[in-house]
Amino acid sequence: MATWGYLGFLDGASPLMEQLIFFHDHAMIVLTLSVTIVGYMMASLMTNKYINRFLLEGQTIEIIWTMLPAVILLFIAFPSLRLLYLLDEVNEPAITLKTIGHQWYWSYEYSDFQQIEFDSYMIPTNELADNSFRLLDVDNRAVLPMNTQVRVLITAADVIHSWTVPSLGVKADAIPGRLNQVSFLMNRPGLFYGQCTEMCGANHSFMPMVVESVSVDAFLNWINSMSEE
Repeated sequence: MATWGYLGFLDGASPLMEQLIFFHDHAMIVLTLSVTIVGYMMASLMTNKYINRFLLEGQTIEIIWTMLPAVILLFIAFPSLRLLYLLDEVNEPAITLKTIGHQWYWSYEYSDFQQIEFDSYMIPTNELADNSFRLLDVDNRAVLPMNTQVRVLITAADVIHSWTVPSLGVKADAIPGRLNQVSFLMNRPGLFYGQCTEMCGANHSFMPMVVESVSVDAFLNWINSMSEE
């Protein structure tokens, strides 16, 4: 999770988030080179005293500075389009989780299992344990297996919410009457925190979500324990 003064991305916990970080770094390198070259040219033009009263046009340099930005944009556009298609790709899911946004909490339903559904509320500040995070921890986490293709179906019961987990590279609006879908694979165990990112009312800031990534064996044990309750 992000810490105070942290300016970079969270460590990616899924291949999609890692690809997003790679693309960001690639675009920043292109942007830095472009700004440096253009800034140097502008500074040199303003500081030198060169003049040529016979120079009326320069067709060659005009062709170069017209074509070069187009080529630079292609270096950004092609990786961007590739990533957009990767993000929309839905592989064969091994497990489906249905997420329903309410004012102001989340409900989870494990559609592949019978009668496993629960609500997830933010833990109030006065009930937090010493090792918990204020405004981020919940009473019931969404437990999912790692190294498994997961599909999340997202909707809402009242107003528009947004289910967002930055470490997984996942963000989808929860809209009443509509079912949105995201797909991801977690490549390491851990707790991944997120918050609603769509203004949804007075307590918009107080409906976080926590995804707990565990091994397949631990997930099956958790499913059995939930079924027995």
